[in-house]
Amino acid sequence: MDPLAARCAAADRLFARRRLLGIGIPALILAYLAYVFFAFDVPGLAARMNPDNARILLADSYSYKTHVTQDTRSGRIVVAVEGDAKGAYPPGMLPDWVDIDGRDARVDLGNGQIAEIADGSVAVTVPGFGEIRAESTLRGIRVQLPEGGDGPRISQSDTLLVVYLDGARLTVTRTRIELFRYFLGWELFWFTLDSPYYGKSLPELLRLALSDERIEPEKSNLRGIFEGFWYNRVWQHGEVAWALFETVLMAFIGTFGAALIVLPLAFLAARGFSPARLARFGLRRVFDFLRGVDGLIWTIVLSRAFGPGPMTGALAILLTEIGTFGKLFSEALENLDEKQQEGVRSTGANALQRCRFGVIPQIMPVLMSQVLYYFESNTRSATIIGAIVGGGIGMFLTQAINSQKDWEKVAYYIVLVVILVMVMDSFSGWLRRKLIRGADA
Repeated sequence: MDPLAARCAAADRLFARRRLLGIGIPALILAYLAYVFFAFDVPGLAARMNPDNARILLADSYSYKTHVTQDTRSGRIVVAVEGDAKGAYPPGMLPDWVDIDGRDARVDLGNGQIAEIADGSVAVTVPGFGEIRAESTLRGIRVQLPEGGDGPRISQSDTLLVVYLDGARLTVTRTRIELFRYFLGWELFWFTLDSPYYGKSLPELLRLALSDERIEPEKSNLRGIFEGFWYNRVWQHGEVAWALFETVLMAFIGTFGAALIVLPLAFLAARGFSPARLARFGLRRVFDFLRGVDGLIWTIVLSRAFGPGPMTGALAILLTEIGTFGKLFSEALENLDEKQQEGVRSTGANALQRCRFGVIPQIMPVLMSQVLYYFESNTRSATIIGAIVGGGIGMFLTQAINSQKDWEKVAYYIVLVVILVMVMDSFSGWLRRKLIRGADA
């Protein structure tokens, strides 16, 4: 064949292959995305999406609800923030929009909506719609609705009635009538209802802190303000602060403990430092195994073996990071500059001295940078691990989510975790600069 014709034919085949790849790869990606679209039931997910639930969840994160609840069996009416017994209003301290007379109550739900509870029944007047009446009995719920009109969204069954009002809600079951009203903010965040400092503004608190006149004779006002906030029974600020410390401690023990264990083992796993090929192969496979099992799996296994607790979470992080650091440290040792080691060797230094003065100074900045990065990352991971082992801020976050009512606490804990990560990021960045660049950084 003519050489020129052969080259032309080869060029044509090359261009054809390029065209095939240019069309085939995007086609495969589109086919895979189409498969994912139907395999994960994206149309069904969109159909099941409920904007009302999303709106309620968002509102619950930055507001609180005051519940007015009647037990239809006893007739007792309780007014409490978030329906929590620790947030119940004592007699004589009810909100001005609630009026209770024995087994009856009149509740102003705002926006012209008035509810009246009368011993097992409730009537809610909704402007522009009319009166909604419901009676709770052991056989079910009897409901009377106005005819016609554009009213609130209502979910009704034989055993449950839910009326979504403007800034409020009514829930009726066989044994309970519950009204609650939304308010902006996080109520009882600073002080509980039984605290003498509840309801006071910041200027009033500052004046009391500087005043010699004591509200509580046994302690100063400044101490009373601090204890009222720190030992808040609803928001538990003291316990939350300790949980944050536990989260950081889990990450610290797991990360730096793994680094201390791996540092000598990395020499045995690195080419050029370990003469025993079998030992190097076996150690690398151990690192692969520890790294290959996800940290959450280690958490579940260890919690089964050792029980729940922050130390179990720290051990899960430690095992995972032994595998990670084993790979990173051994590779850092394999990529060293030989000149510094040769210079130390020329002075007659033994193997230990060569490692101390020829190896460690080279790899230490890189290793510390990696360890600090993983410490910062594990601070985030410790939140999820703590939710499994029952330690750290993750435990509080899980409890708040499981309660299905304390979404403002969920938002609070998430904000604390974000702030903690930001602080850890700033601290680790500053420390890395100091360790790598010295005092001039």
